[in-house]
Amino acid sequence: MLITAGRVLTGSGTYLEDGAVLVEGDSIIEVGPRTQLADRAGADGILLAFPDATVVPGLIDAHVHLAFDGGGDPVATLHESSDERLLQDMRRRAEQLLSSGVTTVRDLGDRNGLALRLDTEINRGSTPGPRIVSAGTPATPPGGHCHFLGGEVSGVAEVRDLVRRNLAGGVGVIKAMVTGGGLTKNGPKSWQSQFSAEELQALVDEAHQAGVPVAAHAHGADGIAAAVDAGVDTIEHCTWMTSDGFDLRQDVLKKIIDQGIAVCPAVSPHWQMLPRFFGEERAAAMFALVREMAEAGAKLIAGTDAGVQRAGFDGLVPALAFYEHLGLPNSRILDMATADAAGALGLGGQTGRIAPGLRADLLVVGGDPLDDLGALQQIRAVIAAGRVHEASSPAEKLQ
Repeated sequence: MLITAGRVLTGSGTYLEDGAVLVEGDSIIEVGPRTQLADRAGADGILLAFPDATVVPGLIDAHVHLAFDGGGDPVATLHESSDERLLQDMRRRAEQLLSSGVTTVRDLGDRNGLALRLDTEINRGSTPGPRIVSAGTPATPPGGHCHFLGGEVSGVAEVRDLVRRNLAGGVGVIKAMVTGGGLTKNGPKSWQSQFSAEELQALVDEAHQAGVPVAAHAHGADGIAAAVDAGVDTIEHCTWMTSDGFDLRQDVLKKIIDQGIAVCPAVSPHWQMLPRFFGEERAAAMFALVREMAEAGAKLIAGTDAGVQRAGFDGLVPALAFYEHLGLPNSRILDMATADAAGALGLGGQTGRIAPGLRADLLVVGGDPLDDLGALQQIRAVIAAGRVHEASSPAEKLQ
């Protein structure tokens, strides 16, 4: 299959004008000028021509929860659903993600390994959806944040056992609920820490011995510091909360940057509503913290927390507008949702860029997303692992 387009994003902020991408099977074989590749449609003989469009890497949402429905009370809905009903709903959510241009997700909180089952279906082509990097069951103390997902552990031995069970199930990341969170009613506050230093270190060591990264849910400033000291790979939310406000600790931020820890703020697609929920002053302070981390050089990656309250499964591009609001250039924002996210997920050698040898995860959009991020919603085609999912505004298709 040969895909030609007016522009092909071949690097950070770099277009190949009038370019082409040659795909065989699930891989990119060659990228170059259309004139050089025009007669090489591949073994299947398919040519998809988009002369007025742009090809970018498939988008990556680094923080989703396919087991939640994005409604007003996702936990209650979860409790009411059998595993088979839940898996059916997760299939629909996965297709919604793919239709919005997302070809890879990291699922950071699952029940009974359903996300792993769904990923198997997607890989064999029986269910449409993005590649899923699943955390399986997240670790939390008894009664802790998201305890209802089944990952309650106490003490180093239980922590190690849960990590091993998740690894045996085939997870691609280990999730630790380092602090509390608002989704868990009557649970620890978001700023409160949940694990001892020894428990956290055991979790990280067990995961890293298997070559699997660790994602730390951490709102509280103390929890963020503990996660950094334990050597986690990504910090989710990273809101620097305290009991009475916020406290971005410059020494901890420096460690985050020096250690190459990625930060996923997990911004809601409806971020403009945050002042209404938190108050103008508190929301402005939260926005400023993200801007400060970005300006200091922290590696930010894109995620939406899809599945929690009011966060649907088609909201990555609206969430990216938050970073535009903060003043980040579009080239960096695109990197956050492609190459940088792939690197943080341990997939930098497989996806996130348009280059030979990588998986054929591609998004074709109208317009120029380096000029207008909204162009990412003008979807012409989504290609995941070499399979064309959608061409809602048909290209000139020849066979």
